[in-house]
Amino acid sequence: MKLVILDAYATNPGDLRWDELRALADCDVYDRTPPDQVLVRARDAELVLTNKTIVDRPAIAALPKLRYLGVLATGHNVVDLQAARERGICVCNVPEYGTPNVAQATFALLLELTNRVGHHAQTVREGRWCDAPDFCYWDFPQVELAGLTMGVVGLGRIGQAVARIAAAFGMDVLAFDLSPPAVVPGGVRLVGLDALFRNSDVLTLHCPLTADNRELIDAARLALMKPTTYLVNTARGGLVNEADLARALNQGRLAGAGLDVLSVEPPLRDNPLLTARNCLVTPHVAWATRAARARLIRATTENVRAFLNGQPVNEVSIVPETTVR
Repeated sequence: MKLVILDAYATNPGDLRWDELRALADCDVYDRTPPDQVLVRARDAELVLTNKTIVDRPAIAALPKLRYLGVLATGHNVVDLQAARERGICVCNVPEYGTPNVAQATFALLLELTNRVGHHAQTVREGRWCDAPDFCYWDFPQVELAGLTMGVVGLGRIGQAVARIAAAFGMDVLAFDLSPPAVVPGGVRLVGLDALFRNSDVLTLHCPLTADNRELIDAARLALMKPTTYLVNTARGGLVNEADLARALNQGRLAGAGLDVLSVEPPLRDNPLLTARNCLVTPHVAWATRAARARLIRATTENVRAFLNGQPVNEVSIVPETTVR
């Protein structure tokens, strides 16, 4: 049984092992695979794993031995699900590995926006406190989270974890989800999407990217938001119209944005959010703690094992889990 990992490096840059996966199949592990090498490298594979390498309809059609596509992530928009299903190819993701660390990173971004710890620590290192006329100084307003309203778009595992942390900070929590969980966490109030945008002091995105919610955050939705609102996105960059967000930030119509994802990764140098006012951008690292990556490898191995045993788990449906419009 031939298995190919198209882009292994981000998941395992060398601090983890693929041994359990290698025990299941003959593995070829590539750190990265450029688009023109996907067919060459996966040509003889029955099992293919990808993280962010695109496996589209033409690739699926050109890989006659392919039986299984595993996504080394929760989001699965890198695979053409319809084309895979038409070929009878099983597609599986890993839905739960990243919940604690993505929720943690959401608040890391938010706290940097509201307290600017990194910025102020750097100014101290540069000597500003030593030369200050007073015992303290701040370059940005220090914002208290207690009493503010957190708006959560997408109340899945990560959204619920974020809601719990927000409540622990003393925040009120509103949420929107077209298919909310059967049991909504205590203290969370479900509202319509427009109400969420109008009433949130912090708006955080935790929904998958689908054809229905692409550029969910656009000029019209930004116009609903208060100028004191912070936007946080640790989900998918395609949820945001980047030009519209940059314009709102530069014009002072939004207090700030904390983004771990962009529409094109790595970004183009002319992406307007890289230089937008009060915009913090981190390089898609919310998922990347060693603990989370270890869980990802274990779960991926179990997905492959279950498929080989004829009982696949975490199979992805072609019907979007959550759509927003």
